[in-house]
Amino acid sequence: MLYVSIWLVVLFVSTALFRYVSGSLSIVKPNLVSIVYYYSLLVSSFIGSLLIALGVDHYYMTDKLFRPDEYRAIGFAVVCFVMVFLPLAMLFVSKLCGFEAATEFSRYLESPIQPIGTHRSNEFFYLFVALSGMSVLAILYTIWKTPHVPIFALITGHGDMSLAELRIQASLHFKGNVLFRNIFALSLTPLLSLIAYIFSVLTNEFRWKILFLILFAGAVFVNVYDLAKSPIFFYLIMFLLVRIYIGKLRLSLGKVVAYGLIGGIVLVGMYVVIQGVHDVGSFLSYNKGPIGRIIFAQIAPTFLHLNLFGEALPFLHGRSLPSILTNLFDVDNVRSARMVMAHVFPERIEDGTGGVLNTLFVAEAYANFGYLGIIAGTLYVGVVIQLLYICFLRLPKNPVFISLLVYFSVNIPRTIVGGFTDFLFNPIWILLVVLFGGMVLFLRVKADVWPLLRKTGLLKKFNVR
Repeated sequence: MLYVSIWLVVLFVSTALFRYVSGSLSIVKPNLVSIVYYYSLLVSSFIGSLLIALGVDHYYMTDKLFRPDEYRAIGFAVVCFVMVFLPLAMLFVSKLCGFEAATEFSRYLESPIQPIGTHRSNEFFYLFVALSGMSVLAILYTIWKTPHVPIFALITGHGDMSLAELRIQASLHFKGNVLFRNIFALSLTPLLSLIAYIFSVLTNEFRWKILFLILFAGAVFVNVYDLAKSPIFFYLIMFLLVRIYIGKLRLSLGKVVAYGLIGGIVLVGMYVVIQGVHDVGSFLSYNKGPIGRIIFAQIAPTFLHLNLFGEALPFLHGRSLPSILTNLFDVDNVRSARMVMAHVFPERIEDGTGGVLNTLFVAEAYANFGYLGIIAGTLYVGVVIQLLYICFLRLPKNPVFISLLVYFSVNIPRTIVGGFTDFLFNPIWILLVVLFGGMVLFLRVKADVWPLLRKTGLLKKFNVR
């Protein structure tokens, strides 16, 4: 009863704080912060942590805990800390920046789309076509360098290897440049498709519509090619968010329920086809199948991290920080999620079906720096999230910045339950922001400065049009 009482108090305090710093926790008006609250924390972490603390989870990962009563309590306390202090850090940033979340978020939703320079700019379209071409080439490169493309194996037959093994093979045994694949195929293609969609709506031009259809097909492929179940759902959520932010879709409770039912049916179908699960009981059980995956799979490894590091495994002391930092000190880069998988489920590593046990970001912070890492990491991540949220709501509402906001609104919540080091240095995030921010800046300068230079005659003097 004590755990339940603490859980309810923390839930009330956390919800109030998140409502204030996000501007809205309404499920029909989703935003970056509200998705963090609902997906990363409440559903993926907080509910499961209570059941684990009460010892009623009966989940296969927590069965691996030693001194389970002690670490069930410690893990629950850590999750409660994150639920309260993450939004407190965000509140501090809001006060520092004079950010009125409710007002500024409502204003953003209601404001019209702004063109980039001139939205019929041929220069931007040609730059965009070049990027799209690179994205398509990266998709072809991914297919070429993947030994066995799981989606093709599903269609043509996969022989002796299971689809689960093929998924791991596609991830761990990719023979090409991983960074090139991750940036230009997996990350750039979905983002380009969102931008192309907004331009097709804004301009109603045939060329943008065709480009969107090509990029949409590419984005769907890169999100299903390895048979991972979640990426395609996250991409479709990004598409829905774009439609909401440009005024093409207004959610209602009925629509949310309908989308949820459709998504649930598709998810069950993917479990049947990909995982080979046919036991109806596993779909209805709270600790197996889709439900167990949602409420336990992301948070149970946090308890394992707390249990193993400092006990069975030594603290990493920064070894899982971004490789660009570890290389400076000639230290091998490791990920705590991989170490936990290898320690707890070595048989999966041996048979090729085990990858990493991604979990709440504080787990990796703890694996590196102990409880100090949990405290500092929580405050740091809260500051980063709120600064990004404030910046995007205050930037011009044009197709590029809308798409970047949507991209981060989905990828930051995923990263929160994926690891800590990506918040310290994420080359994909940096490249996308620099790339598209640079394009917008170039076109804005051309639209605002070129006419002034023409009037002065300087462009004519240097034979520049």
